[in-house]
Amino acid sequence: MSAAASDLTPRSDLTLRMGTRGSLLAKTQSGWVTEQLKAARGVTTHTTIISTLGDRILDAPLSQVGGKGLFVREIEDALLQETIDYAVHSLKDLPADQPEGLVLAALPPREDPRDVLIPRSDLVAACASRSNPLDALPQGARIGTSSLRRMAFLKAARPDLDVVPLRGNVDTRLRKGRDGEGGLLAVVLAAAGLKRLGWLDPATMFALPVEAMLPAVGQGILAIESRAADGPTLALLQSLDHAPTRAAALVERGFLGAVGGGCQVPLACHAWETEPGSGRLTVHACIAEPDGSAILRDQGEIEASASAEQLASLGAAMAQRLLQRGGDVILERCMAAGILKV
Repeated sequence: MSAAASDLTPRSDLTLRMGTRGSLLAKTQSGWVTEQLKAARGVTTHTTIISTLGDRILDAPLSQVGGKGLFVREIEDALLQETIDYAVHSLKDLPADQPEGLVLAALPPREDPRDVLIPRSDLVAACASRSNPLDALPQGARIGTSSLRRMAFLKAARPDLDVVPLRGNVDTRLRKGRDGEGGLLAVVLAAAGLKRLGWLDPATMFALPVEAMLPAVGQGILAIESRAADGPTLALLQSLDHAPTRAAALVERGFLGAVGGGCQVPLACHAWETEPGSGRLTVHACIAEPDGSAILRDQGEIEASASAEQLASLGAAMAQRLLQRGGDVILERCMAAGILKV
C-alpha cells in the first residue's frame, strides 16, 4: 500500500466521515470498525449510509445483475468525491481493480472464512448426526445461495441438489432457510457474517470444511478503504491493520486480478496458515464449472513475510496455471451464456 501524502502524522481530535451500506450486517461491521478506531485513536466517526446497485436490485441473481463492484461502486464514488473520509466493505465484494486514488488502508484480523449449511428446522437433527451435513439432505433437496462458487461446490458434492438463487440480506436469507420458504430445505451463508451478528449457532448451523467448499477471495475480511492522498486519515486507519490478514488478502486478490473477474464468478482462492503461528501460508485456488461438473484446482505456499509483490505474484501465477489448464474456457463459456457480466 502506498500513500501519496506528505503529512502522515496521526490525528486524534477530529470526526471522520465513514460510508457503508445500510444492511444490518454492514452497519454491524462498520460499527465494530468505528469502535476500534475510537479505542485506538480517540476518533469519533459520523456514519453515512449509501445505497448500492446490489442493494437495490433484489429480483435477479448477482451474477446476472451487471458485473464488478455491485456493492461498492457508489461508496467508492463518495470517497473520490470527498463526501466521506473512509469506507468499510466486506473484502469479497471488492473487485481486484480499485479506482485510481483509493487504497486499502487497513485489513483487520480475519473472521472465520468458512461457509455454513443452515437446514430447515426439521432437518437440523439429521444434519447434526452426519459427519457431512450435506449427506442428510434428501434426494433433490432445494438449497438457496447467492453465489456461483457455492453452487459449483454443492453440485460437485451432490449433483442431485436443486440449487436456486437466493437474494436478500443475511437475516432475510437465514429466515427463508429456516422456514423452508419456496420449498427450501437449506441455505448456505458465510460464517463470518453470522458470527459478527452474534447469530452463529453450531448446534443448528454446520460449517463446511475448507476442502469441501473453498472460500471466496477475501471472505471473512473487512476492508477499510480511503483516499491514497489523505495521509492523516491513512495514518489513523492503519492502526487497525493486521499483517497476517493483509498477506493472505494480497495472495487472494493477486489471483482475482489475474483471472480478470469480479466477485461473482465461479472461482475461489484461500490463503491460510495450516499451522497457526508458523508464518507460512498455504494457498488453494480453483476455477469451477457452475454446475460442478469440473473444478480445476491449484495450490502453493509462501512465507507471510514476503513482499507485497511476491504475495500477489503467487496468486497471479496460480491463476495463470488454472487458466492455461482450461479455466479460460470455463469463464468464456459462462460469459457467452450470460452467466457472468463485467
